[in-house]
Amino acid sequence: MIEFLTDPIVVTVLLSIAGICMVLELFSPKFGVPGSIGTLALLLFFYGHFKAGYAGVETLVLFVVGIVLIFLEFFLPGAIAGTLGVTALILSLFLAGGNAVQIGISIFIALFLSILAFFIMVRIFDKKLVLFSKMVLFDSARKEDGYVSNINRTDLLGLEGTALSILRPAGTIMINGERIDVVSEGGFIGQNAKVKVIKVEGARIVVREVK
Repeated sequence: MIEFLTDPIVVTVLLSIAGICMVLELFSPKFGVPGSIGTLALLLFFYGHFKAGYAGVETLVLFVVGIVLIFLEFFLPGAIAGTLGVTALILSLFLAGGNAVQIGISIFIALFLSILAFFIMVRIFDKKLVLFSKMVLFDSARKEDGYVSNINRTDLLGLEGTALSILRPAGTIMINGERIDVVSEGGFIGQNAKVKVIKVEGARIVVREVK
């Protein structure tokens, strides 16, 4: 059985099954049959090479570290964790293989078939990445739904009030009994001066002194 599991053709089949099943798992709402089959294929690969003496404990540790780093990539900014995870994963497969050339060919074929499976799922079957849709927020806070980043006080345009504090250029004024934070048009405005709202830019309210 060990000789069968370490055969180059069988190795290529196992890695291809693992890669394709992991791709299919990305489109599944939860860990299911494709993920289980892919995991079983990887376990058979490492079991055969471990028993044959090609893979050691350090190879298995490197493989697990690669899986963990890839998982962390979903939650960490940048692509450092994912890149290190894929590198560790491929390196563990190389270390587990008895022949670097043969294992390299097997990995290349497995990657090609996995990318092809991904392309078919997206382009032909129009599938969506369920895994990433649960981790990424696609909804937006739209103004039409009642969401605003700040209150736009366009209702104050043209109204006059009194400066409660010195505007240098920011300060506070009183309009119709309401305290409002404003900025002057650019110059200094003294306390108790009469001012007029001339511009409203979101939360920024610009006033000018009334002479």
